[in-house]
Order: sequence, then C-alpha cells, then structure tokens
Amino acid sequence: MFRSPARLFRVLAVAEAITWTLLIGALIARAVGAAPALVTIAGGIHGFVFLSYGATAVLLAFHQRWHVGVAVITVASAIIPYATIPMEIWLHRTGRLQGDWRMTETDDPRDRTWYDRTMRWFLHRPWVLAVLILIAIVAIFSILLQLGPPQLPGQ
Repeated sequence: MFRSPARLFRVLAVAEAITWTLLIGALIARAVGAAPALVTIAGGIHGFVFLSYGATAVLLAFHQRWHVGVAVITVASAIIPYATIPMEIWLHRTGRLQGDWRMTETDDPRDRTWYDRTMRWFLHRPWVLAVLILIAIVAIFSILLQLGPPQLPGQ
C-alpha cells in the first residue's frame, strides 16, 4: 500500500485535511444546535490523524534527509486547516518526496548513522514500525485527552 514515502505522506496529508473538514463541520453544527458530542468525536478523529501526520512527517524528515527547517514547516502545516495539501504538493515538486524506501546501505556516508541503520531495520519489519508508531500516537493522544481541551482566557 505505501510502497513509497510519497504515497504514505500523500495519504496522511489528505486525511488530515479531511479531518479538518469534519472538525469544522462539527463546530458549525454545534453552533446551530447539534449535539456537542459531534465535536468530541470529530475532534478525537482529527487529533489522532493530526498526530499520525506529525509522526509521519518526522519519519520522512529523517528518511528523506530534510533540513530541520523543512521538517518543522511540514509538521507545523497540520496546524493550519488544509495546509497539508499545498505542503505535500510543494514537497513533491521540490523533489523532497522522491525515491523509494532506503532499504539497503549505499556508499553514502550518511547511510552509516545510527538512525539510518535503525530505520533500515524497521523498514524491513514494517509491522513493528507501524505498531511502535501507533503505540506512541496512542500514548500522546491519551496524555492530551487527560489534559483536556485548551481553555481560553477567562473561562
């Protein structure tokens, strides 16, 4: 399914934009009298996809060897509704999503770093990587749920 980094990133960028639509729609529905539970459900779905997008952006930042600034802007694009779509287009057009998964070591000295070796190990075991990322996302999501929604001043 995700035979390339570009495909994985595109799916999550689009999913993140779709969940923004769900959340905004739920907020509008609540404002006109719908059940507040809609916002809770849409917010939960959006939060999970938001964290998944962020985790994928970090993974690809290491895999594709992006500069720190590119990685930060990519993760931050999830904060602005629908910005993940133009971000994906820009990353694609600038060649930052080019290539396949780097499964074998090359002559490039960057392939000898600890995180490149670790990433190759995980890429050969994608289910282990997926489960670890899922566990991390669930842990972060659970902590954020315990903290509760952000409070505006004066509330």
